[in-house]
Amino acid sequence: MFRRGQSTATALLFLAPFLISSAIFFFYAFGRAIYYSFTDFNLFNDPQLIGAQPYAQVLSDPSFRRALANSLVFALVTTTLQTVFALLMAVALNNRLRGMAFFRSAWYMPSITSSVVITLIFLWLFQRRGVANYLVTQWQTYQPLILTFLIGLVVAQIIQVLLERRAGQPAGWFDPALAATSALGAAAVTAALVFLGVTGVREVPPFDYQYFADKWITLGGVQVLSIPLLVIIIQNTFTTVPTLMLFFLAGLQNIPGSLYEAADIDGATPFQKLTNVTVPNLRPVTFYVITVGLIGTMQMFDQVAVIGSAAPQQTIVTLAYYVYTNTFKAGAAPVNMASAAAIILALIILVMVFVQRRFFPSEAR
Repeated sequence: MFRRGQSTATALLFLAPFLISSAIFFFYAFGRAIYYSFTDFNLFNDPQLIGAQPYAQVLSDPSFRRALANSLVFALVTTTLQTVFALLMAVALNNRLRGMAFFRSAWYMPSITSSVVITLIFLWLFQRRGVANYLVTQWQTYQPLILTFLIGLVVAQIIQVLLERRAGQPAGWFDPALAATSALGAAAVTAALVFLGVTGVREVPPFDYQYFADKWITLGGVQVLSIPLLVIIIQNTFTTVPTLMLFFLAGLQNIPGSLYEAADIDGATPFQKLTNVTVPNLRPVTFYVITVGLIGTMQMFDQVAVIGSAAPQQTIVTLAYYVYTNTFKAGAAPVNMASAAAIILALIILVMVFVQRRFFPSEAR
């Protein structure tokens, strides 16, 4: 009995930092937020209970509705992209190839880099004179040469494969040796056409697209996704995929190799092994990755804060940023509205996780 009590005391001692910090920064803060959401508190007055009026003000605020729409679109698109790319990257890096340790380390670098630094880099990439517009300009300039080379490559590959098969050789459409020969032939044909003046480099004006302007992707006349938020989606996917990839890599280590051997005996293609063996066995990991992704994306704040006034606020504002701007607004800060918005955000996340657990249960449950 004494030993059991001593073990409990030791466990509580080690858990004390986590329990204390959770009690202060989660349970106490959450309780205060609920309380403030029913008051007229604005940081400078004594809070008085006014009922659900702050919730009504928040729901009638156009900025909140825009932030809610942006957050939902951002969460759904980003979670889908990062889950798919993390799975494909994990499958690719799970092969035993020379130098694989280097590639695994290199792919993980974006996850340990500061989010602020990467956001500033993306701001530079998507400036009017940034790398994105430069690459589009180069594509337009060299498009005739690139298309000529690609057409020549495809035609040469088709001719070679047909000739090999006619000779009784089992040639594949993606045979590396034939592809190398086809590439050399296509390059020679392209060079000859350039020398004869049939094709060549075009003179085009610099591509001038403002990625951080008030531009939207519409669906049925409804503004669904802004271009600045699309840039943030690309950045967020780039930085979170490596971390989620590690979860899938750990899950891949637990899939029995005998399943892939049986699939090979049955003549399954790589795509069939991915969809019928890998994906079903990674269901618990996928459930965890999607849950973490939804929670993280619904709370996205730092990229919006760093971009700031570089883009119109309605194009990038999210619920977390809406809560921040109302809490620290100049003058009388409507903390009650910020608290109400924070509670609504928490409820949305809880509902999303509940729906996921209800309709997409994991095998581990």
